[in-house]
Amino acid sequence: MYEKITAENPYEVPMRIYPAVHYTMGGLWVDYELMSNIKGLFVLGEANFSDHGANRLGASALMQGLADGYFVIPYTIGNYLADEIKNPLVPSNHEAFDEAERKVSDRIDQLMSIKGSRPVESFHKSLGRIMWNKCGMARNAQGLQEAIKEVRELKEEFWKDVRIPGEINEMNPELDKAQRVADFIELGELMCIDALHRNESAGGHFRDEYQTPDGEALRRDDEFMYVAAWEYISEHQWQLHKEELRYEEVKPTQRSYK
Repeated sequence: MYEKITAENPYEVPMRIYPAVHYTMGGLWVDYELMSNIKGLFVLGEANFSDHGANRLGASALMQGLADGYFVIPYTIGNYLADEIKNPLVPSNHEAFDEAERKVSDRIDQLMSIKGSRPVESFHKSLGRIMWNKCGMARNAQGLQEAIKEVRELKEEFWKDVRIPGEINEMNPELDKAQRVADFIELGELMCIDALHRNESAGGHFRDEYQTPDGEALRRDDEFMYVAAWEYISEHQWQLHKEELRYEEVKPTQRSYK
């Protein structure tokens, strides 16, 4: 892709990277050991602003993720954990531990008992197509409503017909993948619900129905100036919690790419 754009082979000529608008999109504060201002919470990759800008997307963000993961955190987190040696072990006899272990065990047993015909990877790809086509950078109400329906149908099929070879008490990457895909399906449905609820265009969320005459994102700060947190209630049911955003020094403005 890079070679098509620049007519230069990046294996032979260093890639040309320059600061773009992504560097202004924020990121959590971290110290030189990548720990945030919450003790014990380390922030890696795109989520922090690190040493060379608030990286978002592209090769520079990939570089930061690799650098943080491979070369920084393995050495810095040890300084934090070293002090933990002095603390006594956390007792695991609380009923919450037993409940968590039971839920995980029951879910594994349920997955392994299905013995269907469709591989996990097939479900993963189907979910990806739905999200890519109908909940991508640009989306609309009709497509999101269709996506919610399709994801729910996919979820129902997953829990009836997924095939997981191997056994529970062995190294089983397909079982591990199945559990993650089950979570992805839940998250995919919620992403579509949230996108359908937000009737505006802002940031990386662009609704076709909400744009200016010249095609720019149409913000609706009077209705959507809040942080949204969705609480799981039951099957296909979430409750929206809102935390109002208040800007005192900097005021949000309409973004223009022209």
